[in-house]
This record gives sequence, C-alpha cells and structure tokens, in this order.
Amino acid sequence: MSDIKNIRKEGLKGSTKKKGNRGGPGSGHGPNGMMKGESAKNFKGSIKRLLQYMGHYKVTILVVFFFAALSTVFNILGPMIMGRATTELFRGVMAKISGTGNIDFGIVGQILLLTLGLYTVASVFAYIMGWLMSGVSANLSYRFRKDIAAKMHKIPLSYYDKNSHGDVLSRITNDVDTINQTLSQSLTQMITSVVTVAGVLIMMFIIDWRMTLTALLIIPLSMGTVAFIIKKSQKYFKQQQASLGHVNGHIEEMFSAHVVMQAFNGEEKSIEEFSEFNEELHESAWKSQFLSGLMMPLMMVFGNLSYVAVTILGGWLAVRNMISLGNIQAFIQYVRNFTQPLTQIANISNVLQQTVAAAERVFEFLDIEQEIAENSNPVKAEYIEGRVEFKNVHFGYDETIPVIKDFSAVAESGKKIAIVGPTGAGKTTMVKLLMRYYDVNAGSILVDGMDIRDFTRKDLRENFAMVLQDTWLYNSTVMENIRYGRPDASDEEVINAAKAAHVDHFIRTWPEGYNMKINEEISNISQGQKQLLTIARAILADPRILILDEATSSVDTRTEGLIQKAMDGLMESRTSFIIAHRLSTIKNADLILVMNEGDIVEQGNHSELMEKQGFYADLYNSQFEHVVA
Repeated sequence: MSDIKNIRKEGLKGSTKKKGNRGGPGSGHGPNGMMKGESAKNFKGSIKRLLQYMGHYKVTILVVFFFAALSTVFNILGPMIMGRATTELFRGVMAKISGTGNIDFGIVGQILLLTLGLYTVASVFAYIMGWLMSGVSANLSYRFRKDIAAKMHKIPLSYYDKNSHGDVLSRITNDVDTINQTLSQSLTQMITSVVTVAGVLIMMFIIDWRMTLTALLIIPLSMGTVAFIIKKSQKYFKQQQASLGHVNGHIEEMFSAHVVMQAFNGEEKSIEEFSEFNEELHESAWKSQFLSGLMMPLMMVFGNLSYVAVTILGGWLAVRNMISLGNIQAFIQYVRNFTQPLTQIANISNVLQQTVAAAERVFEFLDIEQEIAENSNPVKAEYIEGRVEFKNVHFGYDETIPVIKDFSAVAESGKKIAIVGPTGAGKTTMVKLLMRYYDVNAGSILVDGMDIRDFTRKDLRENFAMVLQDTWLYNSTVMENIRYGRPDASDEEVINAAKAAHVDHFIRTWPEGYNMKINEEISNISQGQKQLLTIARAILADPRILILDEATSSVDTRTEGLIQKAMDGLMESRTSFIIAHRLSTIKNADLILVMNEGDIVEQGNHSELMEKQGFYADLYNSQFEHVVA
C-alpha cells in the first residue's frame, strides 16, 4: 500500500496496441479493395499531387535542371568537336598520301584536350546534379513517412479494424521507397534525356537537315509503341503494389502468431494462402516487368533502323562531297545519342507508372477521413474527481447495426464498477467509448458532469489507465516498458510500481533484471509476466480512473491473489471499471452492471443480484455448477 502511495499522480501516456480485425489470415486488402487487374484510379491527379508535394523543393529542382542542362550541353558538344578531329586526321592522311602535307598532331591534340575538358566538366555537373537530387528525394521520403506516421494516429480505430497492418506497412515502406528511388535516379535521368534529345536534335540539323529528317522518321513509330505499352502495363503496376501489401499482411500475421498457427497445424493452410498471394504478386509483377522490358529492345530495333538509314544516306552524301567525313562520324554519334535518351524516356515511363501507382496508394492513405475533430474550445479540468455518467448511450460500429442500444448508468467517484455479461454483450465496447476510441452515435458520457467530447482526447486519456487482456509490450528494457505509463518517472518509482504489482521478484531473477531487453516477439517472458508488467505500468501512471479488462485472465491462481490485493489498494479512492468473465473476482464491487445484447438488464452489488435470482445469478451459478463441494 505504501508503495502505491509513493507513486506520484500522473496521466496515462498510452499503453495499448490495437490489433485490428483483418478479415481472416492474410486478407491484406487495402482500404479501397484493390483487386486483381485494377488500374490507377486517377493517374493525372496523382502526378499533379506529387508535383505539388515537390513544390517545396522547386528552387533546388531548378538548380538541378540548370546543372543537368550544362552537363548535357557539354556532352552534346563532344561529338561535334571529335568530328573535327576526325576530319583533320582524314585530311592529313590524304595529304600525306598525295605528298602535299602531313597530319597536324598539334591541332588534333588540342581538339582532344578540349573534348576531355568538356567531358570532365560535364561529369562534375552531373555529380552535383545527382547529389542535389538525392537530397530532394531523401527529404521527400522523410516528409511522406512523417505525414503517414502522423496520419496513423488521427485515423479512426475502425480503419485498423477493417484493414491489415501489412497493408499500412507496405504503404510506409515499399510505396515510399518506390517514390524515393524514382526521384533520386529516374527523374534526373528524365531531365538529362529530355535536354539531350533537344540539344542533339539541334546539332543534327546544324550538320545536315536531310539526314536529320531521315532519323526523325522513326520517332512516330517508337512513340506509338511506347504509348501502347504504357496503356497495357499501367494496371499491372498498380496491381503489383497492391499485391505486395497483401503478401506483407499475410507474412506479418503468420509470424506474429506462428505459435498458434503451428499449434493448430495451420502450416499447410498458411502456405496455401501465401501461395495464392504470392502467385497474384508474381502474375502482376512478371506482366508489368515483361511489358516494360519490351521497351528497351523495341527502341533499340527502331534506333538501329534509324542508324542504318542515316549511314546509307551519309555515305551517299559523302561520295558527292556534300558532307565531310568528320560530320558523318559526329552525326552517327548523335543518332546514337538521340535514340538512347528516347529509349531511356520510354523505360522511365514504365518506372513512372509504378511510381504513380505507389504515390496513389500513399495519397489514398493520407486522404482517409480523420477522427472527429477536437472541440475548438475544449474544457481543461485541473483535477478530476472521477464521477462517470452514461446517459442514454447508443452506438454501433456500423450505425445501422446497434451494439449498445440504450445504456444509462452512474459510477460515483472512487467506486468500483464491474461490467459483466456474456460474450458480445458490449462490455469492451463501453470501455472504447469511455476512452473515445469511438464516439457515441447518440446520448453522452460525462466525467465530473462534463461531456467527454468537450475534452481533447489527450487530456481525457491522461486521467485513465488501462490494463487489457491483450498485453502490449515493446522491444525495449523492462524498466522502459513499465515507465511507458509515465515517461518522467524515476527508476525508484518504476521499481515501487513493480513491487506493488508483485512482479519485482520475477524481474530480479531475469538476466540483467530491469535492464533486460524484451525481444520483438515478446517470447523471452511468460504470458502471466507480461500481464504483471502491464499492471505495473498502470500502477505507475496512478490515474483517477482505472479500466481493467480481464486484467488477471493470464495469471495463475496464486499470482491472481497477490494481484487482487495490489488492485484493491490501487482502486482505493479511484473510480474503477472492471470487466470480468470470472465473476468470483468482482464480488466486492460497489456496483455490478449486468449487460446483455447492448442493454443493462440488472444492476446492484453481488448480494443484491444473487437475491434476485435473475440473469446475474444464472451467470454466476453457471461458473460453479460443475464444482464438487
């Protein structure tokens, strides 16, 4: 008792993790039910939003464009200057053969040095461009993940009840990574390709307009092919991203519950379901990659056709002394330089499709309707006594299907209120409403006479502590897991809370004691010890209102007795809501609310309810009817 009173009063900072209903193992379907073969819903809109997101970096991107242009211009000038070297060598060779002169290696050397200098400067500019764009893409990915993380805490709990955790994980990892890679690699390549095409085209016209028009004949054919492939492949890129979310969802589910899965011999079923999702991913992936893979070889075929046509025409013009040999050599290089960026643009267009599909999924998540907004003028109570009143509460997860029909009750400050009833009666739902995980459809819930909707969720929840049947601990030390109930608590206060929860003697037997790290699977401590740690966390929070949802369900009989004593001390002078199936644990409650099908059918203390010989008495007796006296 003294251990409990030594702990300072402070609000609960959050101690639960909701495991959503996933619609069966590995269902993994996204919020909009993205199914096989579905194309992007708003291709242009997603690109527009992505560009708006990038607007924050417009100055940097303009600088990138500038360096890209300079780098490309210097690269473009290279073949023309090298052509002069070729022409000079050819003239020197012909002069030497005819005996009228020699090769001027000084001029050739100057041309080569100039070319080397141009290419060196171009490389430096390309490096600066890549460095700047890497910073933009990394920062943009950071903002996306930050916005998604912030959104995760504003989305109604109903979203996580309906969607798999793997799908959310896929959006914050795979989809954002796809955007990051495109911006850091493909966008700069797109910029240089566009500038290269424009610059090379100008240089080709300068050399010879006839050869240039011959080379351009291939463009309509190649662009038509690109457009056709893009149209066919886009739906598979969107499906690939969605299927990846399904696979992640299934893997996350199976690994988080692999012990249960193995206990029920579910390996075969799990493999079968994974195979279905994997097959769906494989089918969409190979189709999208096959179609995108056609781009490069087709563009190479078209480029080679253009190359052959230009070579034949160039030879014909050279024979008639209408063009120099160096210009032919330069032009052939430009043809290569012209078709290569066209091929890159075609290839990037496929990457862009995958990026838009990923961006669309991210924006879908960011556009999910948020929780009901906080009151613009919230109440701020300096101290909460803990009187709770439910007034004609109606609620349904689907408003057309009520779970709580007309719930009215009063929990006086400092009293112990037990909520009992058969499975599905609405007991846990009442707790969710009290904590504002959901808001009531009708009626109201009052704390000290103030509607809980007039509080901010943060201020309201600071007055609560919860201990749930489903324990939640995270990958950190035992000390930090208990301290999660009040982050500013001292080590001594944490240890006092552990003693009050009767878990201190367990902790001291563990390797490294309070500094032992709980692993990610939380498999290095027992289920009962997990429960005791969450109880210690609630004790440390020392709230005005306490919620115990089957808090001792995972504890053995001997430990349950110790916990019950600690809980009695903790609940003293605090309003406590106790949800229990084992009715023997709530016999000393001040008020027992008996629920059935969303209504209170009886209320009173244990003795009063047993005397009525009604619904509660039947529930109580049913738990002991097989006990031999």
